[in-house]
Amino acid sequence: MFLDKLKKELNQNQSLFIGEETAYRSAILIPLVLVNEEWHILFEVRSFTMRKQPGDISFPGGRIDATDASPMAAAVRETTEELGVDPKTITIVGQLSPYIASSSFVIYPFVATIDTNQIMHSYNKEEVEEVFTVPLQWLLKYEPYMHLVSVEPVPSLDFPFDKIVNGTQYQWRTRTMEEWFFDYDKYTIWGLTARILKHFIEKIK
Repeated sequence: MFLDKLKKELNQNQSLFIGEETAYRSAILIPLVLVNEEWHILFEVRSFTMRKQPGDISFPGGRIDATDASPMAAAVRETTEELGVDPKTITIVGQLSPYIASSSFVIYPFVATIDTNQIMHSYNKEEVEEVFTVPLQWLLKYEPYMHLVSVEPVPSLDFPFDKIVNGTQYQWRTRTMEEWFFDYDKYTIWGLTARILKHFIEKIK
């Protein structure tokens, strides 16, 4: 009886990873736009007045609200708010695998086409400093470069070292993180945006 019930529970839809329900969940859109009959990817430069990551280059998107029907709905909502476009001009092409930055932060990326007729004039100046596009063909040929960043755990002052073997001499494992860079014109795309962009480009090559 117990095993039958357990099997049923385990075969039902489960979260993507342990902790997904309580993680900071964000959804972004990779916007494909036609420029002179050539496909480009559109990027935002975050406003310099933003509290977090001012001036960074990103895809449109943001936190998934409780009122959003799905991560895709959140990506569309955020995109319309930031770019000032009619949601009817957004056509979802597909979804990439979620990017799990950590057990407390996950990003759901979607790919969509957008009508660009109004974007250059309608974007939200409070959140977006400017927008620019990069030709898809250029990205397919470009070789991004990478630098390594070491991330070392730092326990809190009240960490219970007396509960673990070796106590304060415990050997914490340092993690090495890859940071990728795309240089285009005067812009440098890096961080989470570059990691998701790199995955997308490798997917379509």
